[in-house]
Amino acid sequence: MRIVSIGGGPAGLYFGILMKKADPSAEVTILERNRSSDTFGFGVVFSDATLENLRAADPESFGEITRRFHHWDDIDVHYEGELLRSTGHGFCGLSRKTLLDVLGARCEKLGVDVRYEVEVDDEAPYRDADLVLAADGVNSAIRERHADHFRPTTDIRPNKFVWLGTTRPFPAFTFYFKETEHGLWRIHCYQYEKDASTFIVETTDEAFRRAGLAEEDEEATIAFCEDLCRDELDGHRLLKNRSLWRNFPTIRNEHWSWENLVLMGDAAHTAHFSVGSGTKLAMEDAITLVEALGQNGDVAAAVRRYEEVRRPAVESLQRAAQASLQWFESTERYMRSEPIQFGFNLLTRSLRITHEDLKIRDPRYIESVDGWFAARAAGQSGLPVPARAGEPVPPPMFTPFRLRDLLLTNRVVVSAMCQYLAENGTPNDWHFVHLGSRAVGGAGLVFTEMTDVSAEARITPGCAGIYAPEHVAGWKRTVDFVHEYTEAKIGLQLAHAGRKGSTKLPWAGIDEPLEEGGWPILAASPIPWFSHSPIPKEMDRADMDTVRDDFVLSTELAEAAGFDILELHFAHGYLLSSFISPLTNERTDEYGGSLENRMRFPLEVLDAVRAAWPERKPISVRISAVDWAPAGMDAGDAVDVARLLKEHQCDIVDVSAGQTVPYAKPAYGRQFQTPFSDRIRQEVDIPTIAVGNISSFMDVNTILAAGRADLCALARAHLWDPYWIRHAAHEQGWKLPWPDPYSVLENYTPRFK
Repeated sequence: MRIVSIGGGPAGLYFGILMKKADPSAEVTILERNRSSDTFGFGVVFSDATLENLRAADPESFGEITRRFHHWDDIDVHYEGELLRSTGHGFCGLSRKTLLDVLGARCEKLGVDVRYEVEVDDEAPYRDADLVLAADGVNSAIRERHADHFRPTTDIRPNKFVWLGTTRPFPAFTFYFKETEHGLWRIHCYQYEKDASTFIVETTDEAFRRAGLAEEDEEATIAFCEDLCRDELDGHRLLKNRSLWRNFPTIRNEHWSWENLVLMGDAAHTAHFSVGSGTKLAMEDAITLVEALGQNGDVAAAVRRYEEVRRPAVESLQRAAQASLQWFESTERYMRSEPIQFGFNLLTRSLRITHEDLKIRDPRYIESVDGWFAARAAGQSGLPVPARAGEPVPPPMFTPFRLRDLLLTNRVVVSAMCQYLAENGTPNDWHFVHLGSRAVGGAGLVFTEMTDVSAEARITPGCAGIYAPEHVAGWKRTVDFVHEYTEAKIGLQLAHAGRKGSTKLPWAGIDEPLEEGGWPILAASPIPWFSHSPIPKEMDRADMDTVRDDFVLSTELAEAAGFDILELHFAHGYLLSSFISPLTNERTDEYGGSLENRMRFPLEVLDAVRAAWPERKPISVRISAVDWAPAGMDAGDAVDVARLLKEHQCDIVDVSAGQTVPYAKPAYGRQFQTPFSDRIRQEVDIPTIAVGNISSFMDVNTILAAGRADLCALARAHLWDPYWIRHAAHEQGWKLPWPDPYSVLENYTPRFK
């Protein structure tokens, strides 16, 4: 087999090593445009987990790398004059030049043909090889030449950064945050060899311009950064090596191969330097491609296998890197945080490192975080915090929270989940058991399913309502049970389905219109959900008055049933949501156009409900923060919506996303909606509920301790396990009180397989 790699960086060189080990008869040629002594940048970082992958793949090069690296366990965050240190992380730094020397020497020993100072303007002369690797970096000429096949996208990020070096050794992964008259400067530092460290300075484009810096003036950059970081450098100088100010490009490709061309490393994908992943990704690409070639005799099949196996891991890390880079792009919003929360937020910014991970690595650090959080919760709720030495401090999820006079004993919410089994809107035994069992299961707050304010407001014939006297009795039975036998509180989610109404039960065809027995539907504009769905009536003033009054009547009935909190549904494309999104509101009157106009009717409903609901009881509003569709709502709009809600006495915002149009393309992933909650909470200073792919108690504790939300709502996890919260308490060694009939379980230790 003959293979040519265009590019002699970590991806190409490591592939050459592994390929020659796997098949000594293979002819591997690596063509590198630079000299062997040239490299740009300073140090690279590997985690201990990555090192284990390299050990397994090639123990010889692993041994050379570990013989020369600098290892550390600590992360130091300098903030507001405090040093916040967390240990137990496990990283190593290595000079990029040293790494390339190690890999180059290993290639030479194994018989890989490495040719330096070879500029490949066109890969066509090499296409007769069995495989041609495009390992030519971020600015891959091969990728761009065949963009119609690879279909790349490049997201140029807004922040400016410059990659510098220094002779000052940093004993830990170190972060500084410097505020000047120009703006906030983020400094990322790590040591990679004796008396040598990488020193990255990052800031917003606005701060960069205010400082009068130029992208390509290295001397001015050195002078400015040495003056900015005089204390941090402690007498040491900064070093340059093509140290130009750049904007980070996040690169993705729809396809990683075409014919016998294969993308690897930065040519295929990039992930932000704040997660230290570029070299790791490149070398792990090489591992996977060589394994695929060894498992498949057919090269085309091997290349397909390479992408099938590798893409999910890469995209997962890219999501984490995206969350991390967005944190650094938006650090200004966290600069009012207390130091201990700021540090924890930074450590968990990628959404991959959790409260539990840090507890395993550094128990004392998490003890301090939990103690601080519990004290804050005690102050906010008015309940005492454990004060005696040795008295256990609760994990964040088991701390109390107060909204007006509503006191929740913990921060976990059973999210509203439609059941579609009501009879003419009346809840029945199913609803009683569904909600009651989850309250017994330990929830702090249980929400009913989306409950409609009129028969015409229902999604399906099976949807629950609260618009008739018989509905009150049905709901009160459940409310009374929750109050009498559990510590949970129970909330009612009020809604009108709008253009998504008059549809079949989901298991008969989700969002599909009823074939018979349907009812007229309303919306902000006459836009059907599907092209074959009924066209809703564009609401006139009389319709608005009727719907507003329906919400008020349902509010009065909710009080009669004894609910503790109301939630108004302004999300997911239902009636009030259809006013908010520009994709579903095409009105030209005072209820259309600007966001303020589009919010006019939903806020009118909120005001009317607030006036009818007891002052002592809180109101939540669920929103779709983004539409996940072009020209729709974005995260900045969500902040403006939340600010308006706060002005109209909303107590907490339940931050969901999407489901407003059928052609939305959500960016799914772990806690994929939590960043919207985080931004709203920080910028509007209003409590929030995070929801969306939160599945573990580790996620819940992390979100809360970092200040990304005040409550966490889980849906499917509670469907799968009504006692999810009690199991989470058991896993963390925290005791929840049982109802009296179950008191025999107080000292019982379950044994789960």
